[in-house]
Amino acid sequence: MRLRALATRAGACIATACAALVLAQPIAPEHPSGWIDKAPVESRRFMVAAANPLATRAGYDVLHDGGNAIDAAIAVQLVLGLVEPQSSGLGGGAFLLYHDARSGKLFAYDGRETAPASARPDRFLDPDGKPLAFLDAVIGGRSVGVPGIVRLLDTVHREHGRVAWSRLFAAAITLAESGFPVSPRLHDEIAAQADWPQQRARDYFHTADGAPLPVGARLRNPAYAQTLRTLVVRGARAFYEGSIADDIVRTIADAPRHPGDLAHADLAHYVVRTREPVCNGYRGYRVCGMPLPSSGGLTVLQTLAMLEPYDVAAMGAASFWSVHFASEAESLAFADRGVYMADPDFFKAPAGLLDARYLRERSMLISPMRSLGVAKPGDPAKRTNATAIAWGTDAAFDLPSTSQISIVDADGNAVSMTTTIEYAFGSHLMTEGGFLLNNELTDFSFVPLEKGRPVANRVEPGKRPRSSMAPTIAYDLAGRVAIVTGSPGSSAIIDYVVKTLLALIDWKLDPQAAAALPNFGSRNGPLELEKDTAVAALAPKLAALGHHVRVVEETSGVQTIVRTPRGFAGGADPRREGSVLGD
Repeated sequence: MRLRALATRAGACIATACAALVLAQPIAPEHPSGWIDKAPVESRRFMVAAANPLATRAGYDVLHDGGNAIDAAIAVQLVLGLVEPQSSGLGGGAFLLYHDARSGKLFAYDGRETAPASARPDRFLDPDGKPLAFLDAVIGGRSVGVPGIVRLLDTVHREHGRVAWSRLFAAAITLAESGFPVSPRLHDEIAAQADWPQQRARDYFHTADGAPLPVGARLRNPAYAQTLRTLVVRGARAFYEGSIADDIVRTIADAPRHPGDLAHADLAHYVVRTREPVCNGYRGYRVCGMPLPSSGGLTVLQTLAMLEPYDVAAMGAASFWSVHFASEAESLAFADRGVYMADPDFFKAPAGLLDARYLRERSMLISPMRSLGVAKPGDPAKRTNATAIAWGTDAAFDLPSTSQISIVDADGNAVSMTTTIEYAFGSHLMTEGGFLLNNELTDFSFVPLEKGRPVANRVEPGKRPRSSMAPTIAYDLAGRVAIVTGSPGSSAIIDYVVKTLLALIDWKLDPQAAAALPNFGSRNGPLELEKDTAVAALAPKLAALGHHVRVVEETSGVQTIVRTPRGFAGGADPRREGSVLGD
């Protein structure tokens, strides 16, 4: 068969012409359906996309009243922490990319949580030295890292904000005091949590008879309003010292299950890191993301670089061939992620992870005839893999937490911010100040040693756990912000962002259609296809190539803004409650 003969040369042929030959065989691409009947929101000057309409409105109002993208992002985050507490809030952290239009510079702010000074590598091992079950590790005080979001918001406002700090808290304070209706998603997430060991959190999210708050119930949080008022008057310092800090430390130490050891000094010493963004070219765009300790930026860029030699556009949107090639590239990138990526203040990643020659060699491993299965890490530093430090596997669960904020303002500034408390409702611990605490420390490897070698992403004092958050800003050939995007979704965030960029750049979909496009991808394990969508029908053909296929629910939450000839267009993921507003 001619295709078989072509496939024998595919490993050595990665030019676009070779991809065209592969596509010449008679298997026709299959295209997705569903969810793509909604038009994108269009705007002339500014736009905000967020995971809840109340938060989107808060950001829009700030932009409409003369605030910039940073101001709007702060207002959005403060409301999200109230109305979408399962995903983010004052007790969590975030990564933020900011494009400053005046200087043309892109800033990367690391507001990731840190391990307390008392943390040790065996933190998530049982007395027999075996890893704890994931949920046993999550719920309680042991999983809580030092929250970074408040210091992050304060830092970016001082450096780039335009309107008064107090103005940005107004919407969240009003909603906390007057109440807001429980959304269907919040109700479903409350109902899905069977374990609420802390009475305060259980009482807040349930009726007097113990039932999950029903859809439409008015939920008030005066304690959260008071915390915000304190931050208005005293700034971020009030969160890391004084009564709010006392409350955080006490809540962790008094946890009904697995009390923690986070101390006052851990809070007082927390700092936001300003890091250098990671950028690489893709089909004429300059795509930029967060650097380590988020693996999202590097892994997305590696995947795109390995796909660039192939004619992904000709393969068709979410078709048999594009799903195969994209998932294989993702497997190769995730293999490197599992070995080479961790907190750069504790572990130096090898040079060459974005080297063009290295990624071209990796790309040549993709075959049209068979799946790689579980890919092995590459050798970007040109050393033998036997000398590479082994990494443990992260907690790559498809969890309903985390949130994405995408904003452009009238002056051309842009923000892409991915924010989280990790698991749904974090550690399930609520402070007296009305906010939940994260469980970010479970993003560390539970196993500190692998085959006798230290795991790079092991728990260490003061260290930031590896993340998969991938806020992304892409520039066109003229150097203008062209795409602002990102998604929640645990380590599947990387696959969601890759899919979105392919949809926008290769398949020329509008941002709403890109967000709605069925999800697919691999995290160097099973090839995951979104349940009840057209890609699920591809499972038998993909399995015939050797893929281990799983058809699963997907909880992406892509928020995307793109430049158009008339201004901007935006799309919000229909799988969540997000919305887009523009002028």
